[in-house]
Order: sequence, then C-alpha cells, then structure tokens
Amino acid sequence: MSNPAYPGRARIDDLTDRAAGVKVLLTDVDGVMTRGEIFTDGAGVPIKLFNVKDGMGLYLLGRAGIARGVITGKSSEAVACRSDELSLEFCYQGVMNKGALLEGVLEECACTARELAYIGDDLNDLPLLYVAGLACCPADAAADVHESVHYICAARGGGGVVREVCELILKAQGLWEGFVEGWARGKL
Repeated sequence: MSNPAYPGRARIDDLTDRAAGVKVLLTDVDGVMTRGEIFTDGAGVPIKLFNVKDGMGLYLLGRAGIARGVITGKSSEAVACRSDELSLEFCYQGVMNKGALLEGVLEECACTARELAYIGDDLNDLPLLYVAGLACCPADAAADVHESVHYICAARGGGGVVREVCELILKAQGLWEGFVEGWARGKL
C-alpha cells in the first residue's frame, strides 16, 4: 500500500536516497513559485507574487553548491529579476518544450538525470518529471502530474513549494542542521 504523499513511485527511504543525490534543482514558475494566477497592472503588465521562503530555500541550496534554476513557458521581467536576485544559475523563459533543454542543463552541471530534482505542476512539465531523479509537485498540481512524481508537497503553488523541496534535499544530504545552527549563531 502506497503512502499518499509518495504515489507509488517512491518509498520514504527511496525518497531520501533520491534527494541525497541531487546536484541541480529546476522548477517551473507559474503554479509552483506562484499561485498560478495572472494579475496585471493598469498597462497590462503581468505581476507575479513570489514566496520569500522559496527564496531562502534556493539561497541555501546555492550555499550547499547545488545548481538552481527556473524553466517556464511564459516570459516575464519579474521572473528575470527574481532569478537575478537569487543568483540562479539557470533562467529559461518562453520554453514550451521543456524536455528539449534537459541535455544542455545536465551537461553544463556535469550531472545525470538521476541527479536532477524538478518541480512542476502541469502537463507541460511531464517530460522533465518523467526523467528527474527526484520529481516533485505542489499539492494542487494537475491529477496527471500527481501520478507522475516521487513527492507531492504539502504546500500549494505559491505557498512555499520550492522551500519544502529545498529542505527535503538539504535534510537528505545532512546539511539542514548546519544551516539552522549557522543562522542561530549569526554565522550565515
């Protein structure tokens, strides 16, 4: 019998093993880092609301030497700014065929698909979710995505999904407690 948070593709020990081997994390933006709603200003320019906890998680992954990036079907200045602010190694926008970028990312990071973690929420994310060593999605992802991942987050899109996955990875790699202690002692 499978645990609902780990739908058939991963047992808890397997999930920990998968997270322990992650060298690069890629994530979708809309529906993962945001709630997936589109807000616009008076001129029709899209406004994106990002969760600051996701930013801290990505910062900590970077401190741990894990490459990070976003890959999204839309293009937005807000995504470019947030990626720059977080010093992400990858920011791919306007990408409808996300799977086509995989080989180049893996080559640049000198890693395999097994060492890739990917977070997605909809059908266009399936090509990366199918091959990622650690495939994750928000609680409110599409049903077909739920069936295709190793881990379904407790958080909904825009509610700290990326942070939840970052913590999973850092804990599996034995690094989380060091970051907590470093912050508590004012050394980070």
